[in-house]
Amino acid sequence: MQLSIMSPIHRFLMFLGSVLLWTAVATAPFLAQDRRPMTLLDVQELTRPGSWAPSPNGQWMLYTISTPDWQEDTSQFDIHLVSMSEGLASDRQMTFTSDKNERSPHWSRAGNFFVFASDRDAPATEAINQLYFMRPDGGEARQITNVEHGVADFAFSFDGAWLAYRSGEAGVEQLYRLPVDNLFSANADQITDEVAGIEAWAWARDSRSVYFVRPNSRDEDDVRRREENFTVDIKNAVTPLSNLWVVDLEVHTARQLTDLTNASVTDFDLAIGGRWVTFVGGSAERYERNITSSRLYADQYLLELSTGHIERLTENFEITERGLSVSPDGRWVAFSAPDDMTRYTMTDNRVYIREVTDRGGQFRKLGAAFDGSVGLDFWSDNGDTIYFNHGVKVTTQLHALDVATGEVQQLTNERAALRVSRDEETDTILIAYSDPITPPTVFSVPEVTQVADRSAWVQLVDANPQVTEFALGEESEVNWRSTDGKLVGGILVKPVGYREGQRYPLIVAIHGGPASADVLRFNGGYNAQVYAGSGYAVLKPNYRGSRNYGNAHRTDIVGDYFTLGYDDIMTGVDYLISEGIVDGNSMGALGWSAGGHWSNWILTHTDRFKAISSGAGTMNWISMYAQSDVQRNRRFYVGDDLLYDNFDMYWDQSPLKYIKNAKTPTMIHVVQGDPRVPSPQSVELHMALKKLRVPTELFMYPGLSHGIPDPRNRLLKAVSEMAWMDYYVRDMGEKFQWRDVLQTLPAKNEESELHQTTSKSPTRR
Repeated sequence: MQLSIMSPIHRFLMFLGSVLLWTAVATAPFLAQDRRPMTLLDVQELTRPGSWAPSPNGQWMLYTISTPDWQEDTSQFDIHLVSMSEGLASDRQMTFTSDKNERSPHWSRAGNFFVFASDRDAPATEAINQLYFMRPDGGEARQITNVEHGVADFAFSFDGAWLAYRSGEAGVEQLYRLPVDNLFSANADQITDEVAGIEAWAWARDSRSVYFVRPNSRDEDDVRRREENFTVDIKNAVTPLSNLWVVDLEVHTARQLTDLTNASVTDFDLAIGGRWVTFVGGSAERYERNITSSRLYADQYLLELSTGHIERLTENFEITERGLSVSPDGRWVAFSAPDDMTRYTMTDNRVYIREVTDRGGQFRKLGAAFDGSVGLDFWSDNGDTIYFNHGVKVTTQLHALDVATGEVQQLTNERAALRVSRDEETDTILIAYSDPITPPTVFSVPEVTQVADRSAWVQLVDANPQVTEFALGEESEVNWRSTDGKLVGGILVKPVGYREGQRYPLIVAIHGGPASADVLRFNGGYNAQVYAGSGYAVLKPNYRGSRNYGNAHRTDIVGDYFTLGYDDIMTGVDYLISEGIVDGNSMGALGWSAGGHWSNWILTHTDRFKAISSGAGTMNWISMYAQSDVQRNRRFYVGDDLLYDNFDMYWDQSPLKYIKNAKTPTMIHVVQGDPRVPSPQSVELHMALKKLRVPTELFMYPGLSHGIPDPRNRLLKAVSEMAWMDYYVRDMGEKFQWRDVLQTLPAKNEESELHQTTSKSPTRR
């Protein structure tokens, strides 16, 4: 395997880069000396901006930079300050703790200071956050709280007089407040004293009360049995329902606002005018209350605070609604949901809207003529327009929905992935942005009408200036015709130093979902730029089942999950071969989740690939039905029959049925406790390949998540996967060796360098 993983902090990295260029792109045109191919460690070391917080006057923005420490499985957060008008030139780092974290900056309402959460004074063995005070002109941070269990979250009252926070032992967290004019010496005022822990909470607009959600009770026996190490996990255990409450801060009396018997309040939102509360009620049915309760098996509710009247807006627990909100002018209530509201589907969404006071009235469907999903990200002040971000083929763009006519207008046309948001408190418009040469960053514009004018954008963040050192492969949209004549698209990443007329090995990188899409963003899709730097072309197909190409493209796979998507992928490969870009005898395929599903289908339906890497992929829809934490969406895709009524339908679409066709060396990756595509699916594949004498390796990672949680193991996966491709696709290097990862450890590398130097230079002993 090529050693494309050396840490850039070591002196021999540039030597490594030259080796990569010589071995992988020997015939390529000369590259600038100050640029080198990306490595897998470069990917690990990319920093991430987040937690945007515009100041009340809209002149400044606080944000955080997360710097990964992949060797310790941690990330370190610091706070930055930037002028909204001057942009990057004004950026100033505000905190500098090298091994501690500063997160969640919140401006005071006056904008003369901000508060953040940090573990800077916590013992090394504990990650307990306290609150700290800092002024925007700098100076030392001052500690505000010193509470035993730390602070979970916090917020200023709208009148700016109070700072409230949530703290306490898990399961019994309560709310407290401090006067802003006496943050450092006042004793915190406990404002809730409930039998169970506070979950979601928010200040009332008049600052005289706080709304919160809490369970109806706390099971003390369950708490005690866990303390006594009876740690059995009871599936679908009966748990208390949660309801919405309000506490009057003058008398410290809490009043229950909802008393639902068939639903549990999971989230709520206070309308800007203070008259209405919208909330989500998840099903109270024991076997419907799982980890997807916020999206599935939930309905939408509207509460009028002056009367206490609760209206159930939807009554279809299987339908997924999103974005319920009241317009800023208080006229409309709206949410986004599938076009067909009579049954469970994964079709494109529409916006459903009616006047908020029209109790029991019919909702009007908006955006019916738009061939895509209509969402609800933010409103215009007058409630006439709804803005939403939506994918357009290999990009994402801002759209506007006219409330009166239901017509949709695309407002931006960037060759990039962007997401526009509006800060309700300051009316600030922020643009999260990435393109093939730009890692995630943030821009601002004064008004939403200026988003379409690129010259009006002010860049606020440049979290990864080192990317200018990287030689990147050209990344562009590519389109081809599938077997049924349908136009299919995706992204082609050409090798670094690509030369027309030369054929290159190919990696087909298949996205998950399947209702997702690859878009033009930095290094998107399984380290595509690292492969490009090592001499591969990379195809990222948006096969049938993907979003961004219209409803038919997204739902064509229903009832026959794999056939059309497989044809789309293979015709994309053939197109690149016909264009003279790809060597059809040197190809590999890889994917994770749904991308793993398709990798397994490719394995059992063609031998054209030299290597496959299957990540968290299904083999057997029948066994996975009970193993997985979700069933309804899989049932929709396979054909909508209940498994127990139609086993043949599930089996016919299972890669395992066709396993005896498998010939391609296949590496398998999965997290041991993956709830979404459980590890037994990978074990079934591994066992079959072993018995059929097909070269295979199974990497089982510790954890309980669908993705690999530990960055060290994410690096291991990437290194081993690339070694597998190099060995079988390009007939070079070795299959994975542990030294390929161990040599990335700085201490070991420094010792190795010292050993080599002293052994060659006796005079330096």
